[in-house]
Amino acid sequence: MSMFGGKSAVGTTFGFFVFSSLFCAQAFAWSISGTVQSSTGEPLSGVMINSFNHAGVSAKTDNVGHFSIDENSAVLSGVADLDMKVRYANQVLSIENVHASIFKVSAIDALGKIVYQRSQHYVFGNVSLDFSKVSAHGVKFIRINIDGTNNSYMLTGSGSLFKDGAPLPNFSFRKEGYEAVIYQMSQENETGVSIIMNPASSDVESSSSAGWTNPTSNSQNGTFTPPDVPTTCAGKTVTPGDHNMSVVVDGKTRTFIMHVPSAYNGSRPVPMVVDYHPIGGSGAGQMADYGGSTYKSKTDPEGVISLYPDGTDGVSPMGAGWNVGPCCSRDDDVKFSREMIKKVEEIACINPRKIYATGFSMGGGMSNHVACNMSDVFAAVAPAAMDLNRTNSAVCYPVRPISVIMFRGSQDNVCPYAGGESFMRDGLDFLGAENNFKFWAEKDGCTGNPATNSSGCQEYSNCNGGAKVVLCTDKNGANGTGNGHDQGNGSIGWPFLKQFELK
Repeated sequence: MSMFGGKSAVGTTFGFFVFSSLFCAQAFAWSISGTVQSSTGEPLSGVMINSFNHAGVSAKTDNVGHFSIDENSAVLSGVADLDMKVRYANQVLSIENVHASIFKVSAIDALGKIVYQRSQHYVFGNVSLDFSKVSAHGVKFIRINIDGTNNSYMLTGSGSLFKDGAPLPNFSFRKEGYEAVIYQMSQENETGVSIIMNPASSDVESSSSAGWTNPTSNSQNGTFTPPDVPTTCAGKTVTPGDHNMSVVVDGKTRTFIMHVPSAYNGSRPVPMVVDYHPIGGSGAGQMADYGGSTYKSKTDPEGVISLYPDGTDGVSPMGAGWNVGPCCSRDDDVKFSREMIKKVEEIACINPRKIYATGFSMGGGMSNHVACNMSDVFAAVAPAAMDLNRTNSAVCYPVRPISVIMFRGSQDNVCPYAGGESFMRDGLDFLGAENNFKFWAEKDGCTGNPATNSSGCQEYSNCNGGAKVVLCTDKNGANGTGNGHDQGNGSIGWPFLKQFELK
């Protein structure tokens, strides 16, 4: 069954562009298959498989312990304008669901030279591009530009495309009665992977959310003066593009990407969004449309600048993470976030009263964390797929009420909806989605009961300082995400965030 049926709204063809082609063969950015068995050699069925750093990946082993997962297992946001799919097979590039006023594709060799380039206006639908005539030029990269936003892909030796900046997935394998196993892919296509699971130790017990008491809220006890908004953008020299930047924090160089959209012209102060990646991820991976943020496509047309910081590793076997508890970094990520924002404010015209945070998985934990510790900087936050943890981050004293919108999947197998101890036994002990919701309602002095808002989410709206606290629980995809370990929904999150400012 073809994924590329239907007609493009543009009836003409040009150069090597042919619209509405049908394909059976496809190549994926990554794929993995193998078996799971016990330490005694018994095949294990029903093993839950999830990814920490690729949203929406969920699978189970079959009755003989076999599993097979590929890029199509990753469910993107479900939002219409993020549904563009890119495939490459038999020297043909096929792109589904293009919506572009200006559409440009470039073929680039290993030295960075553009060997072929074509563009067209007003492309809506599915596109097929035959690269057989230019393959002799040694095409190594393919760049797709949609209305000024570039997406770059590397053509791998196996003939598949790999999204620039998108990390390979890491997976958790879990089954009741067995110790969890973490596996990190090292190649884009892996077969015959063998996962061995040991019986769980009988002396390990999971924590329960019962008995936890929310610390007394004193969010009104701090002294807070909102920053001044610049009256001129003179001296702010940043230009549109993706800028690799760094700051030195406690003697260590920390890196991040500053994404300046084409709609930014430096004529007025603009909002800014800090988007934190999942564990094992990177700023570049979170920025990438594939498996990445659902906010950039919403904020770019408004000229909003977005930052994609890199976490640090050395603590967790799953790679770079954030210091949101005993796991998964020893660096001061709050200080890093403050220094990063200061540096950007020096060169870009930012409205300091309209700075926001979001993030996925451990990045969601980090956006919860900065709401606790940087309420003097962030006007509102939108964490997804992770809550605060009882060990340390659930004890905090914001200097002002801060608005929070949380996105959680009811069947999340990585950060359980009900909360409790992390299955990695890394010291993280999650509040759970509903306790996280109540935590922020108490911190913000909200009164009354939550009501269902127009997005189908639960909302406390009678809170101190005009704040709002929202929980979007996805049980069946109704909120535009999945009901597992998924990114948030920018179509809901961004309109919520931008209504708030520091005051």
